[in-house]
Amino acid sequence: MSSTQLAVIGAGPGGYAAAFYAADLGLQVTLIDPSPNPGGVCLYRGCIPSKALLHVADVLNDAKHAEAWGISFGAPSIDLDRLRAFKTRVVNQLTGGLGQLSKQRKIAYLRGTAAFVDARTLEVSTEDGKKTSLAFGHAIIATGSSPATVPGLSIDSPRLMDSTTALDLPDIPSSLLVVGGGYIGLELGSVYAALGTRVTVVEMTGGLLPGADRDLVNILAKRVESICEAVRLNTRVVSMKALENGISVTVESSASSGEQGAVPPEQTYDRVLVSIGRKPNPVPGIGNTGVVVNGRGFVEVDGSRRTAEPTIYAIGDVVGEPMLAHKASHEGRVAVEAIAGQKVAFEPLAIPAVVFTDPELAWCGLTETDAQKQNRDVTVARFPWGASGRSLTLDRSDGMTKLLLDPKTERILGVGIVGPGAGELIAEGVLAVEMGANATDMKMSIHPHPTLSETMMESAEVFFGHATHVYRPRKQA
Repeated sequence: MSSTQLAVIGAGPGGYAAAFYAADLGLQVTLIDPSPNPGGVCLYRGCIPSKALLHVADVLNDAKHAEAWGISFGAPSIDLDRLRAFKTRVVNQLTGGLGQLSKQRKIAYLRGTAAFVDARTLEVSTEDGKKTSLAFGHAIIATGSSPATVPGLSIDSPRLMDSTTALDLPDIPSSLLVVGGGYIGLELGSVYAALGTRVTVVEMTGGLLPGADRDLVNILAKRVESICEAVRLNTRVVSMKALENGISVTVESSASSGEQGAVPPEQTYDRVLVSIGRKPNPVPGIGNTGVVVNGRGFVEVDGSRRTAEPTIYAIGDVVGEPMLAHKASHEGRVAVEAIAGQKVAFEPLAIPAVVFTDPELAWCGLTETDAQKQNRDVTVARFPWGASGRSLTLDRSDGMTKLLLDPKTERILGVGIVGPGAGELIAEGVLAVEMGANATDMKMSIHPHPTLSETMMESAEVFFGHATHVYRPRKQA
């Protein structure tokens, strides 16, 4: 039996960040994952490959949009093999780099899967079919999540895709049904739409991106509707049937005909993408320990990410929402510091969320949706990008920046942005919320002109009722 001070199970953004940090602190670390290098779902078949393809989609959309400025490039010629190679090159470069960083830190990397024998021992099944026992002082579970499926709708067809297989770009289908109007479905649907596919989106709730603020989503929804053949809300898939050249899909809609037009009860698509969310991966052998798993399959942890078993911690998707890579990475660092004896807790005020569509949508901290649920009084200051000089130079005035503020203390509680580059801009909002900045701090921080970042400053000016580029008198109390 071999031994290690810290065993990290899963080498995604949470797992490898924890392993690297622990090694930097001087701990002996063993990192276990089936892939040839660290990276996990995010780098191999999630965040990174999808963003590479979304960049391609942006280029195609920009080229098409340039016709409005008097510049025409003509119809694009798409070489799928080279496009796949570009995506693969990005993935290999990043995962290979992580492999080198792992070696430089002298981390023992075991390519395989692990199962708990007890609260101090793992059985590791390596890629060569061998099994070995690994004793550990502490372990961090970072086993991640996988695409959720629609109960009773699984069919045996290569034309049925999830988020992983959709990223493989098997072909450019003439028609695609996206089941689920969340961020994964909208991102991948927009990629295929840019490549020339006729995309239809069905969402069982009354709006895209359920849970996000409607004023932000409405701006994105207009764009999605313009690039898709159809967006069907309040609609659910009730059955699918594999055909020789497609998939026949039957849907059921609770929307009125006047709301979105007649919804065909049955239609055939070349491919179907099911993107209804993700579920935590089960942890082999977890029943041999004192770790508690709740009814939804998530591992229960305390503020330091410690489970009910003192020697075992858990981070990332497997401990619950939000299932985001950057959240997992920070949880990993907290867990390592706790294992190292520090008094720490994972207590962020603003975990940013970004939807990498066109336009991008991002938010952090308190949302209006959450404020309403909590019956919390907030003041919302909105700055429309139609009043931004920089957005007009980009010919993209379809954006907005808003601040959620405490009406008494004027403290910034949350930030929401929709528009090109929102994912980059939201970082300033995260800092403002975490540092307890107020509207005056934001207003008096000189922002460069002309930039989209100015909209943060001008949103604060809107709060006071004297924004330079919009007339929004402050309402008297």
